[in-house]
Amino acid sequence: MTQTGSFLKDKHILAVDDEWDVIETIQEILDEAKVDIAQDYETASEKIHQTQYDLAILDIMGVNGIKLLEECVKRDIPAVMLTANSLNPESLMQSIKKGAISYLSKEHLSELDSLLNELLGEKNQGKPVWKLLFEKLGNHFNQRFGKGWKDDNKDFWNDFEKNWEVSRGIQERLLHDKNIIDKGI
Repeated sequence: MTQTGSFLKDKHILAVDDEWDVIETIQEILDEAKVDIAQDYETASEKIHQTQYDLAILDIMGVNGIKLLEECVKRDIPAVMLTANSLNPESLMQSIKKGAISYLSKEHLSELDSLLNELLGEKNQGKPVWKLLFEKLGNHFNQRFGKGWKDDNKDFWNDFEKNWEVSRGIQERLLHDKNIIDKGI
């Protein structure tokens, strides 16, 4: 399922999941990228510290995905959280707070390449990737989590939605600020 002008082409990606069939599916779907794999926390952590990946896809359960996310963030490796059993508002919030660029259900694994292409395209243009994710999968979250699922953490979600707009505006201004452009920043 490759696309013209793909952001995944020739990227070096780490896929971490304790289920071999998920790893195989990711490798098949992301056939235009170089995909390294790990099926446990120790192997994944070692690879994160030894290689500067363009992207990491981390299962939350079974491989200590949140700890791996923290390691990726420290190494400036964009990370996407992938889950089936931990698909809940708490793990979504934790993924956001810890610095993931996206959070995907394994139910959407067949769409992984197109979703990642869109997300990386948005990220590459300095646009808010979480906004795109919620536009694409917001209904899925609503169906899975139930009506009013954001109500328990209203302050967090209100701030989060404001910030993706504010940060995009700031990024856009900085991209066109002559004083910054002239300094090569």
